[in-house]
Amino acid sequence: MPPRTSNAADPARTPAEPRPALRVAVLADSDTRWKWGALTARRLTAEAAEVAGTDGRGVRPVEVSGLLLRGRATPTPRQLAEVGEVGIEAEKVREVTAVEFLHTVRDEGYDVVVLALVGGGVQAMLHGLAALHLTRRPVVVTGYVGVVYEKLADGLLLRHGADIVLANSAHDAGRFRAVYEGVGADASAVTEAALPFLGGAPYRPEEGRDTVVFAAQPSVPASRADRTYLLRRLVEHARLHPRREVLLKLRSKPGEHTTHIEELPYQKLAQKLPGGLPPNFRLVYGHMGEVLDRTDLLVTVSSTAALESLHRRIPTAVLTDLGVREPLGNHHFVGSGLLTSWDRLDGGFRPRPDSAWLAGQGVAADGSYGTAYDTARAKVAELLAEGRLPPLAPYYTPATAPGYLPGILARHHLAPDGTPLPGAAAPQEPGRVRGAVRETVRNAARGAYRHGVQRVAPVIRRMGEL
Repeated sequence: MPPRTSNAADPARTPAEPRPALRVAVLADSDTRWKWGALTARRLTAEAAEVAGTDGRGVRPVEVSGLLLRGRATPTPRQLAEVGEVGIEAEKVREVTAVEFLHTVRDEGYDVVVLALVGGGVQAMLHGLAALHLTRRPVVVTGYVGVVYEKLADGLLLRHGADIVLANSAHDAGRFRAVYEGVGADASAVTEAALPFLGGAPYRPEEGRDTVVFAAQPSVPASRADRTYLLRRLVEHARLHPRREVLLKLRSKPGEHTTHIEELPYQKLAQKLPGGLPPNFRLVYGHMGEVLDRTDLLVTVSSTAALESLHRRIPTAVLTDLGVREPLGNHHFVGSGLLTSWDRLDGGFRPRPDSAWLAGQGVAADGSYGTAYDTARAKVAELLAEGRLPPLAPYYTPATAPGYLPGILARHHLAPDGTPLPGAAAPQEPGRVRGAVRETVRNAARGAYRHGVQRVAPVIRRMGEL
């Protein structure tokens, strides 16, 4: 397919002729980032399509392509299905390498690209896209899946160079601009929005229902002792309140990867808990929104699920049992009014969120969520209307970060100038036996790699701690 040469409106087109589709690509590297990227694409382009279609030819249709960056956290079909409704059928999402993605952008002529990746992945794709030297390049959007509580400067500077860097709240937007301006980088890309997956009906207590949900995190806390402690307290809470339904909401099943590595799954810890599990305690999976539909109290250490819960005005508690510490991420909730302990929750305490803190965190519990993406949509529409955009210009270059950038690019098989390294895989030719064999070998290799990362590496690390 030849590359498209223009994103701008064609003045020669007759009013009766249908508008070409607005083509969007979402590249994600994990289940949660896929959810964020796909929903962000939908929220950004709905209004942009209408703005672009105000010349009498109707609303411009939108086509969203789902692409998964191959790696340790590439989601399984089950994980994609469990993410919930994002407007893209799971079976139409395909895996690509970084080089294959760049070739796809070159050949398909997308109007918008959403990079739902870890910071290093975003930086590599920015340099790779810049090295394509496209006559008409896409609008590039990136951002964060949830609470930004660690590696703020590192993560932000790795995302610098995108046309739009989304901030999930006014609080984050201010922090993002301060980092960029502090190093002398252009901060105009920072755009305040909100988490794209907030929603659901406001909390309404139901007579006879009393459900406590603990939102587990794959890597917080990290140690066996801390995770066992939290599990034990949750089970004890269930025993103290036998008429209360107590749910442990899990992100993945053993053997699956999420955004973060889970070396000590709660499922396995629960099997070894002395005394077994009470009948009112259950482990649950599924879409978080569906679990929140029946939640009367959400408890977590620092999960983004807290923001989803607060958006719906569900009573929410952030635990202090293991301390209020940066590695746990619960320091983000200082001033929220949500910090408490299992002892207090066991006694019936329910935190009340601080209204000023809520206003700055983008949870939009006041009903303002409907306009949270207006500024971002307008910016996308404005960039699309420009047609030819200036070259991408990340803060990190071979001149500004010669000891850092080449390693980041090399992990994605890119040279320091963003071009593919010799031997980097080219796109497969459909229908060719050689391509099918190559795909089979790659899948086997990826399975072995995942097994090594999740099963073998943790054992080696634990042995080293003995």
